[in-house]
Amino acid sequence: MPSLSRFSRRQGLAAALALATTAFTGLAQAEPLTGKTLKLLVGFPAGGGTDAIARVLAESLKDELGATVIVENKPGAGGQLAAQTLKAAPADGTTLFLSHDHSISILPQVVKTPGFDPVVDFVPVAGFATFVNSFAVSGGTPAKSFNEYVAWVKSAGGGKGAVGVPAPASVPEFLVKLIAEKYKLDLVAAPYRGSAPMMADMLGNQIAAGVGSVPDFIENHKSGKLRIVAVLGGTRQLALPDVPTFAELGLAGFEDVPYYGVFAPAGTPKPALDQFSTALAKVLAKPAVRDRLTAMGLTVGHMTGEQLGSRERAYTATWAKIIKATGFVPQ
Repeated sequence: MPSLSRFSRRQGLAAALALATTAFTGLAQAEPLTGKTLKLLVGFPAGGGTDAIARVLAESLKDELGATVIVENKPGAGGQLAAQTLKAAPADGTTLFLSHDHSISILPQVVKTPGFDPVVDFVPVAGFATFVNSFAVSGGTPAKSFNEYVAWVKSAGGGKGAVGVPAPASVPEFLVKLIAEKYKLDLVAAPYRGSAPMMADMLGNQIAAGVGSVPDFIENHKSGKLRIVAVLGGTRQLALPDVPTFAELGLAGFEDVPYYGVFAPAGTPKPALDQFSTALAKVLAKPAVRDRLTAMGLTVGHMTGEQLGSRERAYTATWAKIIKATGFVPQ
């Protein structure tokens, strides 16, 4: 018969093993993404503003999450392909969609059958920034300001001109239409498959002007290869203090700024959402990361999933009114 001391030792060992197992299970439940490979979908080509932002965040997120974070570009249709990919992905937190307003708030309003419904198919994980769209002219365009651009189109182009936009039926395209109406110009919005090919044509002076986010243009603006001449939003941008807002130029009504956020498939467990949101908040608090994103033209600030959802709904409602006022018919 085993001695009492041996029995006690066995009991103690079993208890310790059970405690360790329970602790490990609790840790795994608390940190469901740790040790896994995460795909961060981007709906635009490599080399554009959204891609650059995603790579800055992925670099730091991998350390905070203890996971591998891969940026996967799914360009096409203004982020529609990436959104459809997210909808079809497993709801386990390992596939996420880093997107700005166009794919989430605008695209479902301008496409008859987008193949996804962000309200039903997605859940907001966390937001990390707001930004503004901007109007830029190519280096071969003589205009040094927005008013000079308008005067140049009237004199050199007989009032006609083409303005690049990174996606069809986007906020930039609607802005081109409103600019044309206000300044009595015959401007045509030329849609591209993302900001990168649009910028390539602008840098090659194949197109005289373009509308896109400040992050899309800012590096080439700083190097003098193109010039940002106006921005949307209620105030001038910290990264562009000398560039006026459209409100200053007399085109008001665009003070509601777009957002950047991360979304997951509907049904993703809350612990996974919370872990990612917490990690993102820690990443955004790092001065090196914040400074890099600010230099790209972003106004950095963490939003919880609930706050991002509220921001998404408000922005969608704002642009629903504008889109309806332009008479645009979903295609």
